[in-house]
This record gives sequence, C-alpha cells and structure tokens, in this order.
Amino acid sequence: MDTQIKGTPLVPGEATAPLLVSQEPLSFWGGYNPVSGEIIDRRHPLSGQFGTSHILAIPGTRGSSTTTAVLLEAIRNGVAPAGFVVTDQDTFLTLASVVADEMYGYVIPVLHITQDWFNNLKSGQKARITAEGVLIIS
Repeated sequence: MDTQIKGTPLVPGEATAPLLVSQEPLSFWGGYNPVSGEIIDRRHPLSGQFGTSHILAIPGTRGSSTTTAVLLEAIRNGVAPAGFVVTDQDTFLTLASVVADEMYGYVIPVLHITQDWFNNLKSGQKARITAEGVLIIS
C-alpha cells in the first residue's frame, strides 16, 4: 500500500525516482560533482553515491549561494537529482530550480515535509512527487 505525505511545494513539479536519503545537510559547493552527479563530500553519509536519477531527501543545504551555481551546472550536464524533499525551507535549492526553469525550461521540484515524516524515509524507496505537493512512497 502506498504512503502519501502531504507537503508544501517550494517549487511545484513532478518527479518519479528512487529516494536517496540523509539526515545530514549537503554542501553542493565541493560536495556534489556537477559533471558526474556524484556526492563527493567524503565526510557526508552519501559520499560516493550519485544524486542523478534520484529524489534527494536531505534536511537542506549547507553553505552558501554557490549551491545554486553547482546545481545549475548539474542540470545543464543532465546529472542533477530528479527532485528534492527537504525539512528546511531551503532558499538555495528553490532558487536553483526557479533559475533552471527560466534558463533551461527544466524544473526540479522541491518539496518541504515535516521532520516526523522525513524520519520515515529510506534510501531506495520508490517515490513520486506530485505537482500538488504530495510525496507518494510505494
């Protein structure tokens, strides 16, 4: 049976992909390779895994506005995550998705959910983000 989690879409959109989950925020500057899609921060729990073709569930980003630049480059190279599920109302992920829509006509949905729901997410689960802001786990 599917689990449906109602969230708040920070950037509405749709994505279907396996989840890649961490309770640790991620710095995209020096933490995400925009050419390969690999998480390269060797201190991060997801180090060595690829965000490409996944819905990345992280509390939010760590660091500065360079997150936007790294994500835009990853989008341009076709190696960005399919979507984001966050517990913080992350302005850098939101900005990157809005700018990507303007520059490339490509939207990465960013969905905010509560920490209680987030705590139940597991890497590898099949997930879908709907335009209405529902995360469906199957």
